[in-house]
Amino acid sequence: MSIPLLPARPVGFPDPRGAMTQPDGLLAAGGDLTSEWLIEAYAQGIFPWFDSDDDHILWWSPGTRAVSVPGEIKVSRSLAKRIRNGGFEVRADSDFAGVIEGCRQPRAASQGTWITDSMTDAYMGLHEAGVAHSVETYLDGRLVGGLYGVSLGLCFFGESMFSAEPDASKIAFHALHRQLQAWDFLLIDCQIQNPHLKTLGVKEISRADFLAILTKNPLRKTRTGLWQLG
Repeated sequence: MSIPLLPARPVGFPDPRGAMTQPDGLLAAGGDLTSEWLIEAYAQGIFPWFDSDDDHILWWSPGTRAVSVPGEIKVSRSLAKRIRNGGFEVRADSDFAGVIEGCRQPRAASQGTWITDSMTDAYMGLHEAGVAHSVETYLDGRLVGGLYGVSLGLCFFGESMFSAEPDASKIAFHALHRQLQAWDFLLIDCQIQNPHLKTLGVKEISRADFLAILTKNPLRKTRTGLWQLG
């Protein structure tokens, strides 16, 4: 099966249901990382993921999707104690660039990062447009963890998270859950399941079920501008 190659101008994505099975979810290559392209992609449950700015942009819609319903986060006793007594402060959209930089840092089990310079610039553009947001965790005034993603309608499409202190990203995820539950959001998309997300109660659903939820997402209700945690 050949990969559709998209032109530089927005013309629409292929049907996500036609994504490849090997590698799982690869839908198309090419296109651009402008806000116009990205918003159209996320509205259809498609996200970009590639290794180098020298490569084609790759667009994905995996066969299974890691998701979390706002308010249904799993909070362990130790995490609950850290939330209550750890001395952390949680904010939103106060240092979007700092969160991306934290997420760009190589992880212990890997080398390099998939958050390239072009990806960083693209999501900074979405943040300036009021549709990409960060939730940050601070300790003694220092940014120690957080997450960022794209908010369209009543769905939040998570991109990445980081921790420089134990549980810092989990505390940000907990704050995100509480806020999105208060706003009656339908879903938090976590893209691909991993052990860290699984400890927080993130579940996997089929692509068909995920896309069915997106058909109910009222894009006209997109909250633009800076977020504040209520």
